Amino acid sequence: MISTSQRNAQLQTAVQEPSTPLFNPRLLRFKHVVIALLLSVVFFLLFCFIALHAYIAWVLTNPTVAPLYSNPMQAKSMPYEEVSFPAKDGSRMVQGWYIPADQSRKTIIFSHGYGANREESWIPMYDLAHYAHSLNFNVVMFDYGFASQNSKAVATGGKAESQQLLGAIQLAKQRGSSEIIVWGFSMGAGTALQAGLQTKDVDAMILDSTFLLEPDTLYHNIHNQINLPRHPSLEILELLFPVLNGTSLHQIPYQEVKKENYPFPIMFVHGTQDEKAPYPIAEKLAANQTNPLSSVWIVKNGIHELIFREHPREYLRRVSTFLSSVQELEDKKTIADAHKQTTTK
Repeated sequence: MISTSQRNAQLQTAVQEPSTPLFNPRLLRFKHVVIALLLSVVFFLLFCFIALHAYIAWVLTNPTVAPLYSNPMQAKSMPYEEVSFPAKDGSRMVQGWYIPADQSRKTIIFSHGYGANREESWIPMYDLAHYAHSLNFNVVMFDYGFASQNSKAVATGGKAESQQLLGAIQLAKQRGSSEIIVWGFSMGAGTALQAGLQTKDVDAMILDSTFLLEPDTLYHNIHNQINLPRHPSLEILELLFPVLNGTSLHQIPYQEVKKENYPFPIMFVHGTQDEKAPYPIAEKLAANQTNPLSSVWIVKNGIHELIFREHPREYLRRVSTFLSSVQELEDKKTIADAHKQTTTK
């Protein structure tokens, strides 16, 4: 039997002995600090990741473009006029040069690439303009909005630029041209194809190093510069573009362009070493064309927009053959129309 005094002593001892706490306050505070630090690091990295994409999107929509250094008279002794004309949708005025040929009703409109202006010296554009002029073509050279010297606009991958090209086509028509050729380079070639979906006033196109802005080519070019994951990079950029330039990738009709069989002949020129626009793009576009005058010239080891510089004689020989074929077709149409009118009378 345990006595009452022993029981009381045991109870007192139990009361006096401190119980082990369920939670250690110091350990709990340490865990909170660690979690807060981890969350801060995660949010910081997420912010940096999104900020990097925002910077990429801003750079893409605001390309650095050099000023004009010359003009047709200084470069190639070609008399010219300063012209200003509205984009077809009236969104802005476009500045350029009109180089008239003697009593000619034929015009070549040059559509320059992204990050360049109407001079596009690395092609070199003045040499091609002089060549076109020597064939008795009027020549239109103009700056897209992102290359404007006076009222710079953001680049939209062809959405707004196609309206500016359509404005140049209207200018050529107003000057009396009945035959209009669009000669485009890189994104200027992709813009020409977008414009071609919206007009019947183009008789032919020469498209060099065609770049069509779509998710695949966008990521291809970004990945060439920085190793970012395809997803979610594309999704983030697609969210940012409408904020920065008012244009979603889905507003660029790249799907329609890739499927279109254009009613006019197109000469595609592309290089196998094109790191900005892989040459299968040109092959696929050319495969859709059924016009008998359409063709594709894939140049082995050719580099983006440098094919004329690397192979000038072959380049001009092929262009000359193409333009002659287009001219013959136009002459036949003119004769047929005249015969039809005579028969009707």
